[in-house]
Amino acid sequence: MAERNNSWLLFSGTSHEELACELAKELSVKLGKRSIEVFPDGEIGVQVLENVRGKDVFVLQSIARRPNHFLMELLILVDALKRASARSIVAVLPYYGYARQDRKEKSRVPITAKLVADLLEKAGVTRVLTMDLHTEQIQGFFDIPVDNLYARVLFVHSIREMGLKNLVVVSPDVGSNKMASKFAEELKVDIAIVDKRRVNAEKVTANALIGEVLGKNVVLVDDICSTGGTLKMAAKVCKQAGAKSVRAFISHGLLIGDALEGADIDHVYVTNSVPPIAGKNHSKVTYISIAPLFKQAIERILTAKSISSLFKS
Repeated sequence: MAERNNSWLLFSGTSHEELACELAKELSVKLGKRSIEVFPDGEIGVQVLENVRGKDVFVLQSIARRPNHFLMELLILVDALKRASARSIVAVLPYYGYARQDRKEKSRVPITAKLVADLLEKAGVTRVLTMDLHTEQIQGFFDIPVDNLYARVLFVHSIREMGLKNLVVVSPDVGSNKMASKFAEELKVDIAIVDKRRVNAEKVTANALIGEVLGKNVVLVDDICSTGGTLKMAAKVCKQAGAKSVRAFISHGLLIGDALEGADIDHVYVTNSVPPIAGKNHSKVTYISIAPLFKQAIERILTAKSISSLFKS
């Protein structure tokens, strides 16, 4: 796609403009013009400054850092595009906010991931393109197509380029077991699991390590790292069990507060699905761009080709 296709446009909200610019560059297009402002009373004002009538529109917005603000901004931008007669509107969500509230774990709580899905559809979204949903059943919350990409394809490529030997993939808890299994399958190595118990919202403990890590280079995988408690605990368990090294690969690095500070992890690799916190320097963190992956997915949507073929090893 060397030239801009007049039948489609790429827009961006304000949550992750750096990634939006990078994706536009990958696609060899310019970002669609729009005006987004916040009024003195906190309300969001949007105006689309392009003709979108009859066009396929992609809108990139990562629902993170200020999830409530950026979700509302996205809904208003989508409504503006719908009322301007866009033919289709694809919400490109590198990080799907509220994904961890996907079921009722106790009485009288909401299923907010479903609420977000309803809001997106009601606003006018006709398709969702996202990455590493916390649980894949969130796709069933929608009555429109949902394409869930996997950062695994980028991470596996990076791991292979490192040339590390004697690897073992470790799941920091039972919930990440499926993700870890996919990594182990593609890397053709064994898997181990840390049996985690959550004490409260901020504290976790480990009961046991299932599998062998002695003398091995550990590949610790997880989809979301917020405060880092789970990964810290898992890394400590692996090192105590004789692991040679521990490298963490995280799809969505929220890295709140002092996350991963003092962790017994040699290096951390995260995607740029969420913008880094301004002014915060994580010396052990390397960011891997998802722009090339989303570029391929968007091209496949536009040409009605299979997206699942991106993940065949």
